Amino acid sequence: MIRQKLALAVAATFILAGAAHAQSARDYISIVGSSTVYPFTTAVAEQFGKASASFKTPKVESTGTGGGFKLFCAGVGVQHPDVSNASRAIKKSEVETCAKNGVKDIVEINIGFDGIVVATSKKSKPMALTIKDLWLALAKEIPDPATGKLVTNTLKTWRDINPTLPANKIEVLGPPPTSGTRDAFVELVMDHGCKEFPAIKELEKADEKKAKAACQTIREDGAFIEAGENDNLIVQKLAANPNALGIFGYSFLEENLDKIQAETINGVAPTFENIADGKYPVSRPLFVYVKKAHVGVIPGIQEFIAEFTSEKAVGEEGYLGKKGLIPLPDAKRKQVAADAKNLKTLAP
Repeated sequence: MIRQKLALAVAATFILAGAAHAQSARDYISIVGSSTVYPFTTAVAEQFGKASASFKTPKVESTGTGGGFKLFCAGVGVQHPDVSNASRAIKKSEVETCAKNGVKDIVEINIGFDGIVVATSKKSKPMALTIKDLWLALAKEIPDPATGKLVTNTLKTWRDINPTLPANKIEVLGPPPTSGTRDAFVELVMDHGCKEFPAIKELEKADEKKAKAACQTIREDGAFIEAGENDNLIVQKLAANPNALGIFGYSFLEENLDKIQAETINGVAPTFENIADGKYPVSRPLFVYVKKAHVGVIPGIQEFIAEFTSEKAVGEEGYLGKKGLIPLPDAKRKQVAADAKNLKTLAP
């Protein structure tokens, strides 16, 4: 019995030693999350790695916003990411999941703005789209013009939606449900497009939940094609198929202007200026979330935050602007930088 207890004690010592080694094993920042924010964070990580002799270049993975929050909120410790990129604000349910797993102090950093672009190949004739057109093209159910009742969407071409549009087959390449771009598209396009129909407004009065589902549910008959989290793949597919449309962030448009073009939405083009001053209707804020419990444990987090919120990165002439990030107004930028420096956390 004594010998057995001694063996167990020795085993426990090795386990604890292994755990202690694991806790000090990671000497680089681990970042997950949004494919839209990925190029910006990668640029900052590379700059940070080059400029610092003390810290390693952070590891950045593109998992999608929702996938990033799942990893980020799974717990505290070196086996979990330190930072999560997001192309939308963190949801209340995600904050609650974080808290249940011990991730209680979260620093939210609004790095700038982005526009969600609907684009086509440069070989295509430009299409002047409206939010109403996009909803009719992509909603699973739409109001029957004769009765006003919701029916399965069987519209096949853009001309079926609007006589001014081409008779091309509706074929839209877009992000999966785990993507923040998908969440933002649903909120900014689908939720607004459906409200232009009196039948949906009437349904909302009678059954709010049913109306919300009608607005947000995207068709699954092949008109909308989930193209994964890799926005570059959508760009490649558009270049190969002149009739298809793609949905992704403005930065990917900027990087591929030789291959693709953006369509106007409600008569407004997704230019840097139109997104910055709010004229473009499909724009959204971008975020980086930091696990405060990892600051001081994983080397370089505070210094990385300082680089990300610096004027040379996110300012009007910053290097992220050259990659398509739309900067925050001056006063807001200064406030964000100050809050990030102080590691201000989200209210519980």
